[in-house]
Amino acid sequence: MRLNTFGHLFRITTFGESHGPAIGCVVDGCPPGVAIAADDFAHDLARRATGRTRHTSARHEDDAVEILSGVYEGRTTGTPIALLIRNTDARSKDYDRIAQQFRPGHADYTYWQKYGTRDPRGGGRSSARETTMRVAAAVIAKKWLAERHGVRVRGHLAQIGDVVPRTHDWRAVEGNPFFWPDAGQVAELEAFMDALRKSGDSVGARVTVVADGVPPGWGEPVYGKLDAELAAAMMSINAVKGVEIGDGFASVASKGSEHRDAMAPDGFRSNHAGGILGGISSGQQVVCSVAFKPTSSLRLPVEGVDVQGNALEIVTTGRHDPCVGIRATPICEAMLALVLMDQALRHRAQCGDVGEVAPRIPGHAGE
Repeated sequence: MRLNTFGHLFRITTFGESHGPAIGCVVDGCPPGVAIAADDFAHDLARRATGRTRHTSARHEDDAVEILSGVYEGRTTGTPIALLIRNTDARSKDYDRIAQQFRPGHADYTYWQKYGTRDPRGGGRSSARETTMRVAAAVIAKKWLAERHGVRVRGHLAQIGDVVPRTHDWRAVEGNPFFWPDAGQVAELEAFMDALRKSGDSVGARVTVVADGVPPGWGEPVYGKLDAELAAAMMSINAVKGVEIGDGFASVASKGSEHRDAMAPDGFRSNHAGGILGGISSGQQVVCSVAFKPTSSLRLPVEGVDVQGNALEIVTTGRHDPCVGIRATPICEAMLALVLMDQALRHRAQCGDVGEVAPRIPGHAGE
């Protein structure tokens, strides 16, 4: 049973709980020779972290990575890479009141039913704190993909509640706490989130991640499809309730004559399929959108049940995100990068001798 391991050739195994002494991961299958230092993890971990703005949980972790193995003189050796992050700002007392309660919308009840016990401190293993190690592992994957194949993985918040971007500029995404592609709307989002936080409620969000430079041929037929593994990867993230590849559910209202991506010698005419055909990359931009549910940890009272089966009113206190989607962009980027690196290594293992096959159609006309 690989309950805590992701991937086939590039495999990550995460461990630890939200309020335990540390969280960590083991990355196995990384090729040797990749330059990695502890400082390389800081940027993406800071993008994922809480406590950086008033719009996320106030928990403020240092998220300092310790490289325990698999790196010698600044480069990967091909052996398992062990990464560790100490938890430095856990406040377990915030969960004393709900230790004997099942919070609606959480994994409390399902973990209890599966294991007969649970760690109530911050959700334990079901906490989004676990995703920190996915982001850390993906730093390695992003670096290898960029150096070996010129692949760039990036993402942005595409919707929060009923608010959508009016324009799209990648340059704006890293310049605001929402990863929002329309700089002119940031003040509007600030006001929206301030009002939401004061009300005690929460809201859902949609994150879109893309990968440029993915060559054609990655992905395996039937059960190893690139889009199927992307869907599984994204659905493994906390609070995710929907995944789309390319046009996704909008395809339902499309005509076949509209949706099919025409191709010509100078490139594809559109990308409704999200860069994946038959489960294999087409050489176009890989596009995936992810829907996050509203946070269930609220100070607004709700009907609930305790571990003895008694009805009671539940109020969740502590430090929580009014919208988990705000810091989900680097997490979704991480899962996209992990899937792509694993698929790249699998393609190289089976089809490395095939080489480039003609004709090679550019991802877009004019490329």
